[in-house]
Amino acid sequence: MRPHRRFIAAGCLIIVLLVVWLIAGTSADAEESRGQSSPVPSQTPAVAVPSPSSFSESPAAPDPAPATDNAPALESSEPEPAKPEDRQKPDVAALALLETLPIKGRAPKTGYDRDEFGQAWADVDRNGCDTRNDILARDLSALSFRSNESCRVISGVLQDPYSGRTVEFTRGQETSALVPVDHVVALSDAWQKGAQQLTLEQRTLLANDPLNLLATTQRMNSQKSDGDAATWLPQNKSFRCAYVSRQISVKAAYSLWVTMAEHDAMERILADCPDEAAADSTLVEEPLAPAEPRADKAPAAEEPARMPVPAADKAAPGAAPSPAPARSVNCSDFDTHVAAQTWFEYYHPTMGDIGGLDADGDLLACVSLP
Repeated sequence: MRPHRRFIAAGCLIIVLLVVWLIAGTSADAEESRGQSSPVPSQTPAVAVPSPSSFSESPAAPDPAPATDNAPALESSEPEPAKPEDRQKPDVAALALLETLPIKGRAPKTGYDRDEFGQAWADVDRNGCDTRNDILARDLSALSFRSNESCRVISGVLQDPYSGRTVEFTRGQETSALVPVDHVVALSDAWQKGAQQLTLEQRTLLANDPLNLLATTQRMNSQKSDGDAATWLPQNKSFRCAYVSRQISVKAAYSLWVTMAEHDAMERILADCPDEAAADSTLVEEPLAPAEPRADKAPAAEEPARMPVPAADKAAPGAAPSPAPARSVNCSDFDTHVAAQTWFEYYHPTMGDIGGLDADGDLLACVSLP
């Protein structure tokens, strides 16, 4: 090999060795640099910071506008309040409780006034809501409340226990009255069967007791008026056992009595459901003791109890019954209705509707005239 070629080869070898040496040194410096820049664990715990995507998935809701007297009613997003429930007495049948109620005649209605039962829809349970709104919240479904409130019901759906119909409720001057709250034991009826002897405070409890209240329709409420079980029963026959049981439970809690005709009507209804349970009042722990009559006010005299027509008279072939009341008795004419219903109740079981009083077959000896 010529000398100059040997010099060229040796030069190339030296250049290759220099390149290899430079690369190796650079790698070592980089590794050392990484080792020096490694973070030292801190004794202070790190705070997790949400990623931007987490804010985009859950945007913050704007604060609701403050409610004003002129603001429209809006549906509230607050949960529905707890609904008052009856305290069931599974070991006490309504039929057995009925036998503990005194049977007396109806006392005169003298002195009756709604004010004798205290403030209408008083907040007797002190939950911050008046009684009417408590009952609407209990008996209606699909509830909505006034904005920022959990008390005032502004709309809902009622499954009317008296008629079995489904009706919508909307609060308003023209619509609120379409869903009244009915006193199961009417206050006038209670007045004539022992409530006169209760104190004002006790009567206020009776008028606002959830056990004695059911939301219904205006039509059913008007038909019932102040009738008892002998003069009015719900059109919805499947509810009659529960309805009569509720009346018995109320009368037992507030030491009220029943008439003979009323007792017999209740007994007849419960014969088809002898295991129907009674219920306790959530306001009255024990039956109320009647108040002592004031010295300046003698107790009202009671009317004699109506005695049933003897079975022999009803069943005797060819026997002529007492004259039937006039037909088409108006349900709102209470006194005439009571007389017609009493007559009807005693003759119907064996002789049928010989007076032609029950035109619609609802076991009521009257019709609701427009």
